[in-house]
Amino acid sequence: MKALRPLSFALSALLLAGCSILDSKQTDPVTIYSPQIRVAPDDNWPTVAWSLVIAKPTAARVVDSPRISVRPAPGELQVYKGAAWAQPATDLLQDAVQRVLEDSGRIAAVSSSDAGILGDYRLVMDVRRFESDYASQSVPAATIEISAKLVQQRSQRVVASRTFLQAEPASGTEVSQVAGAFEQSLTRITHDIVGWSLVQGQADATRPAAVVR
Repeated sequence: MKALRPLSFALSALLLAGCSILDSKQTDPVTIYSPQIRVAPDDNWPTVAWSLVIAKPTAARVVDSPRISVRPAPGELQVYKGAAWAQPATDLLQDAVQRVLEDSGRIAAVSSSDAGILGDYRLVMDVRRFESDYASQSVPAATIEISAKLVQQRSQRVVASRTFLQAEPASGTEVSQVAGAFEQSLTRITHDIVGWSLVQGQADATRPAAVVR
């Protein structure tokens, strides 16, 4: 796996450990993190002839933000000071899933919903959690929770639904260490979502047609 490489703004990058609500100063340097997601095709993934459209994921406003959220205690949500994602959580997820599907060579065609292409199936995802969670531990875990539905486009029938959860412990409390844990967590949950989508879609596409009496 490639190391997570931060991009720097304001010439110098400042990494601040711990968590804090954003400072009001607009001139503070901010380190931008861009997770690099690479997933090798799994031998258990089927090769399919149908196409898939990935809908723009949904999320609560506090989740769908470029700020890196941290939960230092139950019921308390803050953000890391001086750090941000290159994209909001929903964009990070959508781009990761689409890239892995495209690179897998296991599907006829895949596109985002804004491409205007009508596919055979649609993947709908809701980002419930995308946060660094201490959960009463000394170091946080990069916690991602996704609710996913696979929908047959023509009939609008929900083929399958599932909630995915990944919590990858960080190697320390520094923001760079937390960002590295997020890259691993996003990689693993993307692997699971892609594999599930291919398997469930193929099972539906090849199921015997209902007998009409």
